[in-house]
Amino acid sequence: MRPMLYRSTLLTFALLCLPALRVARAQDASAWDRQSHAEARLIAGSTIKSADQTWVRAGVEIRLDPGWKTYWRDPGDSGVPPTFDFSGSRDVKSVTVQWPAPERFPDGAGGNSIGYIGDLVLPLEVTPKDAAKEPLLHLKLSYAICGNLCVPAEANLQLALSGNGAKEKALEKDELRVPRRVALGEGKDLAIRSVHRESDGAHERVTVEVAAPKNAPVDLFVEGPTPDWALPQPQQSGPIGATRRFTFDLDGLPPGAHAEGATLIFTAVSDDDAIEVPAHLD
Repeated sequence: MRPMLYRSTLLTFALLCLPALRVARAQDASAWDRQSHAEARLIAGSTIKSADQTWVRAGVEIRLDPGWKTYWRDPGDSGVPPTFDFSGSRDVKSVTVQWPAPERFPDGAGGNSIGYIGDLVLPLEVTPKDAAKEPLLHLKLSYAICGNLCVPAEANLQLALSGNGAKEKALEKDELRVPRRVALGEGKDLAIRSVHRESDGAHERVTVEVAAPKNAPVDLFVEGPTPDWALPQPQQSGPIGATRRFTFDLDGLPPGAHAEGATLIFTAVSDDDAIEVPAHLD
């Protein structure tokens, strides 16, 4: 083949491949939706198959300007949790949002908020309606971000999930930050050993004992059975030994709700581990 003809053939082949390359990149991540002090996008991983289900690994990636924060599903004393609207999706049966372990930070009004400082990824489990079809994930995301002041943010995101997204390894790493669901008393280095409801006649409170490596920092968060429970966050008391004691008052129950028999969700977080434990109040 003549050199000029050879180069022309290569150029033609490369131009024909460009649309396919653009599609491949589009399946790895959506475009960033930029807001003031934050931006968000969808990212895609691989299809996961087991004996009883098939789902696609994906995620919501949020980048925040330095010093800005956003909130967990329970924002604490103040703040607004993110909301997710996937109703515009196609060939999607369900989407499960997973929450990485949060941290506690001052809210500027004397209380504490719960959330994330800096960049984060919220992993998603996307279950398709038909495993033979490619789901189109559409998300309307509403979230709040805070620096010296708090402002609302929104993102309108869309991504086709081929099941071969290039963000698989990154998403696997992000999922390691999601607290493991374990039973009360289970765990080796980090465990919630006991939950006790106590009363002095005028007030009821809950005491929680958490086992953790000695001198390792640990925090504990509590949620009620439904989002309208506004329980105060547990406060640590006593020495920092192998067993930590946290307490909180049974305040903030919605009208008509009763603490006895309710199932609370406790999330314990240390430097390198996090667990989520449901516990009944007797």
